[in-house]
Amino acid sequence: MQSSFLAWMLRMPLIKRWSLMFCVKPENIAEHSHQVAIVAHLLAVIKNKKFGGQVNADKISTIALYHEASETRYGDIVSPTKYANKAIAREFKKIELLAEQECLASLPDEFQAIFSDIIVQDNVSEENKAIVKAADIIVAYIKALDEINHKNPEFDHVEQRLAIKITQLKRSHPEVEYFIETFMPACLATVDKLSQN
Repeated sequence: MQSSFLAWMLRMPLIKRWSLMFCVKPENIAEHSHQVAIVAHLLAVIKNKKFGGQVNADKISTIALYHEASETRYGDIVSPTKYANKAIAREFKKIELLAEQECLASLPDEFQAIFSDIIVQDNVSEENKAIVKAADIIVAYIKALDEINHKNPEFDHVEQRLAIKITQLKRSHPEVEYFIETFMPACLATVDKLSQN
């Protein structure tokens, strides 16, 4: 039996993020997922090495790579729309679950159990999900800062909203605070400045 799973995943570069907003640097969900995977892996390593965690950093990175898999089916819905109210958010969650289940079903049967707690977000452990979500917020925050740095006021409100979330995350996840202090300052540096380090 042939599988369409990979074909769907390879469509990630076609799905644009921030679709209702002007972007100086357009972004797609493949780029976003890659960045979230890197940040999630770092957060997991920091949690384990600095704060006594016992999470599987490689598994968390893999979950992050696939965390937008559902969007290959139905596209990216911007947060203000998706979370406009509780009823709408509930309905979008149902659509995302259906899309994740479709992605899982597109795999050969013998592989579905392996991918079930990677692709289907309801099956991901709460601890792993929290790290991936923190990484997702951090990556979006870096994107907002980058757009503002390039004189795009379209992202002012995004930065303000995400700054509040980052502050909340730092209180409950010490690995986030360590990450922000250690890695964030260089994220907006020019290549010349980076080369000096």
